[in-house]
Amino acid sequence: MKFKGNAWKFGADVDTDAIVPARYLNTSDPKELAKHCMEDSTNPEFIKKMKPGDIIVADKNFGCGSSREHAPIAIKAAGVSCVVAKSFARIFYRNCFNMGLPIFESAEAAEGIKEGDQIEVDADAGVIRNLTSNKTFTVAPVPPFMQELIAAGGLMAYTMKKAGL
Repeated sequence: MKFKGNAWKFGADVDTDAIVPARYLNTSDPKELAKHCMEDSTNPEFIKKMKPGDIIVADKNFGCGSSREHAPIAIKAAGVSCVVAKSFARIFYRNCFNMGLPIFESAEAAEGIKEGDQIEVDADAGVIRNLTSNKTFTVAPVPPFMQELIAAGGLMAYTMKKAGL
């Protein structure tokens, strides 16, 4: 599994309300949630400027706050290919895999990538390459089971596939 796109930088402690504001939680439609992705963050123009395949890069504790699944759904539906951060809130971390959004923890990568850098993430090898600066960072490879969840589109799709539904 490989991902390649431009980096969008966010700071520490980006909570789920910044990712998708609570005022839009009257829907669980991924396309509608995507329209408001990062709307209350430090970059409210993110959704208008990003391109499908781009990558969010953040500081520590990304996805803190409430445990709602809407946040990873909004990010994934917006077209973000993956998220790289120093660390993730634990419930958000699990929700990402459950929703099929790949995430990677790497303090070095988060510090070594600037907004607009072109980056490539190789989930199998556990390597993040900053193609702009020619720097390489290591990250724990995504375990095969978690890659299966992502490839299936999330836990529900994976379970249905396994059940033959």
